Amino acid sequence: MIDIQEYKTPQQTNLLKNQSGKKKLYIETYGCQMNVADSELVVSVLQKHGFSVTDDIQQADVILVNTCSIRENAETRVFGRLELFKSIKKKKRNLLIGVIGCMAERLKKQLLEDSRMVDLVVGPDAYRDLPKLVAEAESGQKAINVLLSREETYADLSPVRYDSNGISAFVSIMRGCDNMCSYCVVPFTRGRERSRDPESILREIQELLDLEYKEVTLLGQNVDKYNWNNGEINFAQLLEKVALKAPNMRIRFSTSYPQDMTNEVLYTMSKYQNICKYIHLPVQSGNSRILEKMKRGYSREWYMERIEAIRRIVPDCGISTDIITGFCSETQEEHQDTLSIMQWAKYEFAYMFKYSERPNTFAARNFPDDVPDDEKTRRLQEVIDLQNKLSLESNQKDVGKIFEVLVEGTSKKSEERLFGRNSQNKVVVFNKKNHQIGDFVQVKIVDCSSATLLGESL
Repeated sequence: MIDIQEYKTPQQTNLLKNQSGKKKLYIETYGCQMNVADSELVVSVLQKHGFSVTDDIQQADVILVNTCSIRENAETRVFGRLELFKSIKKKKRNLLIGVIGCMAERLKKQLLEDSRMVDLVVGPDAYRDLPKLVAEAESGQKAINVLLSREETYADLSPVRYDSNGISAFVSIMRGCDNMCSYCVVPFTRGRERSRDPESILREIQELLDLEYKEVTLLGQNVDKYNWNNGEINFAQLLEKVALKAPNMRIRFSTSYPQDMTNEVLYTMSKYQNICKYIHLPVQSGNSRILEKMKRGYSREWYMERIEAIRRIVPDCGISTDIITGFCSETQEEHQDTLSIMQWAKYEFAYMFKYSERPNTFAARNFPDDVPDDEKTRRLQEVIDLQNKLSLESNQKDVGKIFEVLVEGTSKKSEERLFGRNSQNKVVVFNKKNHQIGDFVQVKIVDCSSATLLGESL
């Protein structure tokens, strides 16, 4: 599955804004990091066809919503936004509204049947077709392309970065997913796995170096399955190539899959200082029967062995996870297995959700969604409470340590303090002094909360 990092507030691009004489694009992005990277591709495609980007929705000629389908509340939220866009369209008749991404793929029929809802419906593999589809919609036709591809990786496109601080960037190394977890829609909305040419990845890394970016995250639904030219280059080898290409740039990656994460990747991480010591390794459940029912492909014992390997080979590695409570037929005892594996693994952070049945998945077709919603919620709260405790304990162990922190911005609570992340992906807030966004700063940790390390720069 895609590993959702909780649903983000809409992100608007802030580059190439309001250029005179150009059509104006307003874009909102929901869901995971892959969607953020895809929005950067969309901007790149439309920029070449006469569009500039605006963050003023009232100025837009085209509104695009890049969507996620992994949970029902994400789709509900998008439908709410579409109602707002429709009210704007009543005052601006030539305005075009488009739904792109996973929700476009999954709900194309519903979106098109409501003629007032959208003008364009574009799937994740059809972004090159956007200029033609916009032209069709301008002529009064409904425009749609949701065909999935076995080849498309957008390897030749240079994304337009819309991170205003110019510090961190995403680089997609592969698309699609073959895992077919029983609860997940991603294989149906993003298609089969295909890996991107490593030379195009290294070329994009060089572009980021030229723009003086300080950090890159390599993205894939399952980065461990990266496989170029029938095994000529695997993920560990690609990771090493990127680390050597950009020795002064931080390298992160997301997301790993327990069954596919190899020791070779871990040894590569330990070998290169610029590869961040952080792994997101979704567990979903701590019970082997539930994992089998989820079609995750590993057992509780297999997962624990992978955690032990991380701790052994990369001993200072931060580990986060994903957890689903209340999956079909999960008992209270099986829920306790999830709590116990959390306590054993001592995750630094977790993304935690109650099970949300998605139409047409294997689980929806074959398993009754039989855990009551209030029980799902109760179990979720137990997971959240435990993780808050574990996060605090982990952060308390860091008090007195010194970390290198990449400055990402100014603290929301004080203009005199900055924030950034250390190699383990923990947020660190510290005194500003003369440091600037983009600096690497040595920070001594003096206090903490469950979510944040508090420090003083040295």
